[in-house]
Amino acid sequence: MTDFTELTALQLVEGYRKGEFSPVEVARAALRRAEEVQPSVNAFVRLDVDEALTQASESAERWRRGEPAGLVDGVPVTVKDILLMRGGPTLKGSRTVRAEGPWDEDAPSVARLREHGAVFLGKTTTPEFGWKGVTDSPQAGITRNPYDVSRTSGGSSGGAAAAVALGAGPLALGTDGGGSVRIPAAFCGIFALKPTYGRVPLYPASAFGTLAHVGPMTRDAADAALTLDVISGPDARDWSGLGPAPGSFTDVLDGGVRGLRIAYSPSLGGQVAVRPAVAAAVRRGVEGLASLGAFVEETDPDFADPVEAFHTLWFSGAARVTQPLGPHQRELLDPGLREICGLGARYSALDYLAAVDVRMELGRRMGRFHETYDLLVTPTLPLTAFEAGAEVPRGSGHHRWTGWTPFTYPFNMTQQPAASVPVGVDESGLPVGLQIVAARHRDDLVLRAAHALYEAGVAGVAPPPYPTAVG
Repeated sequence: MTDFTELTALQLVEGYRKGEFSPVEVARAALRRAEEVQPSVNAFVRLDVDEALTQASESAERWRRGEPAGLVDGVPVTVKDILLMRGGPTLKGSRTVRAEGPWDEDAPSVARLREHGAVFLGKTTTPEFGWKGVTDSPQAGITRNPYDVSRTSGGSSGGAAAAVALGAGPLALGTDGGGSVRIPAAFCGIFALKPTYGRVPLYPASAFGTLAHVGPMTRDAADAALTLDVISGPDARDWSGLGPAPGSFTDVLDGGVRGLRIAYSPSLGGQVAVRPAVAAAVRRGVEGLASLGAFVEETDPDFADPVEAFHTLWFSGAARVTQPLGPHQRELLDPGLREICGLGARYSALDYLAAVDVRMELGRRMGRFHETYDLLVTPTLPLTAFEAGAEVPRGSGHHRWTGWTPFTYPFNMTQQPAASVPVGVDESGLPVGLQIVAARHRDDLVLRAAHALYEAGVAGVAPPPYPTAVG
């Protein structure tokens, strides 16, 4: 018998088209899996069982008539609880957000998926207002890693990554302001894409401004391309969004990497200490790209760590998020968030503009870099998943999550497309991610390279040994 939770979105759509199975069967399997893993992993803040089954039944009828609504009709999807989804509250991991409605509006990406017939399983966990690179919050508790429940799933889209890894829906929507789809993808062994800023419209606007992207989290690059075909394109509510996509991202997947010029930077010029098992797995991935015909050169982009400028932008955004809160509400906040809000509130306008200057210079440097190289490849993270419930690894000496994510946040500052691709595991069986970065607007190149790795068998890790991984 087919295990529907193991199928990709593309495989599901093909099965519906051939009449081999029904969206109702698939939705029931995905919901059952979500309910089974929730007690141990805590990937969801809400499962909408009745509504999902109603949507699946409507999809089944459309397929019976040969009139699917769109590209993902009948495919189970989850939505990070940062993005609006009509019919229920979006609490953003915070006890300061009131659950009362009406909650009658979809975020643009959710609206596009709904138009294409997706089946919404529910909302996934996030740290409070998506502020850090792990997923725990006063409102929802700790989200754990599918490969080892004593470890973190990463964040801030940690619930989304855990759900995809465990088969609770093949497609997930996440947000990424400093690595928040790529970090949990690397820790949980799935694929995630942070598209070029504005490629996927965002509404309401993020308090973190133009650092914040919306992107797909999936089993592989092909499903991400399919999702991007659905959720990209303009929405009048996002004044900073891009115009229509230049074409189908799915249609260009098979372009391969032959002839592409790839820069491989294993440590950003020695700035980052990478664990040996991570470095080895990423190097094997890079060798895979070379074997597929890419021209690979080990070299580094010319920039110093922009973490202080990122902190100015990020902490200021956090302060803005919480500015309306009174003293009692502030006591309900995650203590780490409360701390960075205090720091952010003390920055001046000149401090902020100085950080913008750093950002613009970084963007200029990367623009020039991509005149020579089509792609930049790095580790997604210098380490694998650490203990759950901690912002930083014990004994690391880091104070904030940015201390262990030096490969991710720079490319939010530059607004470039970047993806995390699973390329192996460490000695403890924990997944390792390889990051692929392209120039702005070249999401197609990122997806092509990632897809080539999947097709060659270089990308992908064995799924968690369900159910023992969560039992």
